[in-house]
Formats: sequence, structure tokens, C-alpha cells
Amino acid sequence: MITFRRLTIAALCSHAVAAQAMPFDAREATIDSVHHALYSGLSTCREVVSSFLARIEAHNNQTNAIITLNSNALSIADSLDEQLSSGNTTGPLFCVPILLKDNYDTADMPTTGGSLALAGSQPTEDAPSVAAFKRAGAIILGKANLHELALEGISVSSLGGQTINPYDATRTPGGSSGGTGAAVASSFCVFGTGTDTVNSLRSPASANSLCSIRPTKGLITRTGIIPISTTHDVIGPIAKTIKDVAVALTVMATTGYDAADNETALVPSANRNIDYAASLAGASLKGLRIGVLNGFFNRTNAPEVTPVNNAMDALMSRLSAEGVTLVPINETLYNATAIQAALDVQRFEYRQLMDVYLQRPSLSSDHPSTLNELYSRKAVNGSGGEFVVLPSQYEYVNTALVSSTSNATYVQRQAGIRNLTLALLNTFSTNKVDAIIYPEQKNLVVKIGSASQSGRNGILAALTSTPVVTIPAGFSEPSKDAPIGVPIGMEILGRPFEEEKLLGIGYAIEQLMKVRRSPVWAKEIVEVPEYNEVPVVTPNRTNIPSAYPLGTL
Repeated sequence: MITFRRLTIAALCSHAVAAQAMPFDAREATIDSVHHALYSGLSTCREVVSSFLARIEAHNNQTNAIITLNSNALSIADSLDEQLSSGNTTGPLFCVPILLKDNYDTADMPTTGGSLALAGSQPTEDAPSVAAFKRAGAIILGKANLHELALEGISVSSLGGQTINPYDATRTPGGSSGGTGAAVASSFCVFGTGTDTVNSLRSPASANSLCSIRPTKGLITRTGIIPISTTHDVIGPIAKTIKDVAVALTVMATTGYDAADNETALVPSANRNIDYAASLAGASLKGLRIGVLNGFFNRTNAPEVTPVNNAMDALMSRLSAEGVTLVPINETLYNATAIQAALDVQRFEYRQLMDVYLQRPSLSSDHPSTLNELYSRKAVNGSGGEFVVLPSQYEYVNTALVSSTSNATYVQRQAGIRNLTLALLNTFSTNKVDAIIYPEQKNLVVKIGSASQSGRNGILAALTSTPVVTIPAGFSEPSKDAPIGVPIGMEILGRPFEEEKLLGIGYAIEQLMKVRRSPVWAKEIVEVPEYNEVPVVTPNRTNIPSAYPLGTL
């Protein structure tokens, strides 16, 4: 159950007297630090929002993480300051600045999916998850870049350009929610949202020393999100701490049953209205049995692989020292590459889902009405020339344009997915494990210009609808390009609807290891101007790697 806070008379007096020229420090800010600044009278909501806007204005050129900012953010902050002065500060996210991946429908900003063909697509309704954030008091600062239409994992788009990893400017930030990952790591917001079709909540968390959760399918409605796959898709938060992930998940899950998303009907009543942050403080590692999925490691000795193995081995050694029993799982079934090749069903579901989304009455302004039209439409790029969005980057888009769920192969794959799900649940039971761990990515996050994001392990949870918490596991050795190393993340997978248990395990490991570090340049203090209006941020579309020239995204 979500708890709400009201200011006491003393706190109100403190706010009135102590409001002073003390800029809010957005660096590594959390929900708690924002609320402390507000409720102690150290900062106003406008000052909190302005501090994040200043960081974005000063440093977005180093990440290219933001597609657009919300022109109403400061006026919303002013209205919340009025509530603050009257003691009406209900909402677990009161004045918490957040960013949305730009495939979440928002009535006050376009929802583009990073595609120039959708640059003018303006929803008239918020996605239910966005509405839940607003009810909880959050301020939506803007939209983050993503891999175009969330179809790959290197976070490059025709509208937003290439997002850059804040820890190593030669690398991608993971994907497809890489704009969110880079923005949260850079303290452009307190937390952000992502979507996850195969890896996309977990890959950016891993690559940016962050935490995330891919919830059990159905826990949060997917209505109002640009879709890819009914079978694969979920949505969720990405944050610097497990506690912030838990609070955000609690809010997102208040969307409840949604007739427009049948999966929400499968959520047990006991899993409705859980406060996922409430039990974190009591979480312990003692006595846990945790499976280690050995097939999800690459045990070769190579510069891009060895740092991942070293980080995971060091973390597992600490877990053993804390009384955790590590149970090796060596079943050959668990091969991420083979599972994806045999059972991935995105291409069979994509066209039908996109056609339905593009024809929603709540989409206004100029936009394609079908997937086929989207991939043949002319749009105008920033240099004034013509841009033709083509599917040539994506083999599975070419397939999606002619495939459907009536395909015999689709039926076979769905049967295989059911068998995989049963096998995974059997693995939990026979090994008597509380959770299963493995690296999110077998190798370091790939370099900019790579053809794809290799070595990721997200497919198992994506097909079995099981929840996964991702936490920082370590860093590679520092280098010229990566002054503090490249972040490495670990997945913690559980049974369906065991989000509370997994968050507790993640929290206990987070408190034990304390891995999270901010990017070097993100530690700089940014001067906060007195904004009269929200600054305009223009994505850099000139930085798209040559492997993805304009006209081929």
C-alpha cells in the first residue's frame, strides 16, 4: 500500500523561514534526498526542477540522452510549491523529476519512438503508467532517446541520434532504453522509465551502473506504449538505487487491471497494492540459496569478456562469505543465443500491434497509420533534406512486414515458450533456489558503431514472463576512454510475481557491495540559473555512426 506524507506545522514554519539561497544538489539525487530538501525547507520544487534542467542544459551534449523537454515543467513545479506551502504534499513522488523513454504516450509532448516518421505524432491521452506518475506527484521533465522504435540495443535513432555512454564516450549506453540509462546515470533526473522486449530495462542499467526491474508481465499495463510484442513486452523503472526502483514500481503497479491489456487480468489479488519499498530495510542474505546460471557466462579469456567474469566472481565470493549458498545450474537448455534463435516471436507480432497502435483514436497530428506506411514515409531531417525511413537495418522488420501470428512457426514457438517456462520453474523447484543470477551481458557494453548489442542474456525472462532485478556488479579496469572503468551489471531472476523478494535480495547485495559510482564529469557542480522558461534541448543527429546512415534507420 502506498503511504502519503503531510507536512507538520513545524515543518511548514521551517520551510517558510529556512527557504534560502541554497541550490538543490541534483548529483546522485534520490527520491529521499529530494523530499528531504523540500520538507526541511532547504529547497523549493522550482529549485529542484531547475537544478536538473541546468544539468541537462550543461551536459546533454556529452550523452545526447534527451529528445525533448517538457515546456510545462517549471509551471508544474510552481503549482506544487503552492501545495507545499499549504501542507498538501500527498504523493510518494511529490516533486520528483523523472524522464520517460520516448515510447510512452504523453498528452503534453509528442511520442516519437525516436523516429523522424513519428516526429509529429501527438497523443491526446497519457499512458496509464504516465497518469499514475502524475497522480503520485512526479514532474515529467521530458523524453529520453532510445534505439529507434526500441528495435535494437545500441540506442541510435533518426530523431535522437546516437546516445553516448557517460562512462566511456566510445561506447553505447546499452539499449533500447539507453537514453534513460545515460540520463539517470548523469543525474539528469531522479529516475526514468524504460521498456523491455528482450533486454531493454536491464541492458542500460548494466551499462550505466544502475538498478532496474523487469516486472512479471501483467503487473503493469502496457497500454499507451509503442509496442513490439505481446509475448515479450513489459515496462518498468531505471534508477540509481533499489529503493527508488521499488517506490517507482509501486506507483506504476497502481495502474491495476486494464481491459485493454489482457495480461493484467492474470495478476493475483495478493500482488495488488504492494508497497515494494516497505520491507527493504529488513532484507537479508543469510540462508539464501541462489542459483548461478553457468551457461549465461562466457568463460573465455578476452579483453571484453574477462572484466565481466572478474566482477561476477568477486561478487559471488562476497555472497558466499555472507552465508549465501550458491547452487551451480549447468543445464544445457540455458543458452541465451540458442533460446533467442529458436523462440523469439517479436517479428510475428510486431506489424499487427503497430498497426493497432498507429490507428488509436488518441493519436492526433500527422503520423503513419500502419507499419508499412511508417517504413516508407518521407520525413524532413534537421538539415532540410528529405529523409526516407527504411527497414533495411532490421532483418526482422522486413520479416514483420509480411509475417503474422497465423504463421505456423509462430504457433510452434509459442509451444516452445511454454516448455521453456515449465523447465525454468522446474529448475527453481529441483534446486530449491530463491533466485538465479548471471551477468546481464557476457561482455562489456559494445562500442559505438557496432552492428548490434552482443552477449546479452535477457531473453530467458523475456519469454518466460518472470521478474528480474538488475544491480551494479562492478567495473572493468580504468582506461583512457573509461576513467573509472566500464560498468558491469548482474541480473537476479525469480519466479512470477516475486518482485518483493527479488528487490529485497537486490537491496541486500546493493548495501553489501556499494558498487554504484557516477561518471567522472557528472560529479561537477553546475551553476543553476533562474529559469523563466524551460530551455530547449536539440538532439544531435549528426553523430549517427556511419554504419547507420540517415535513410537506413
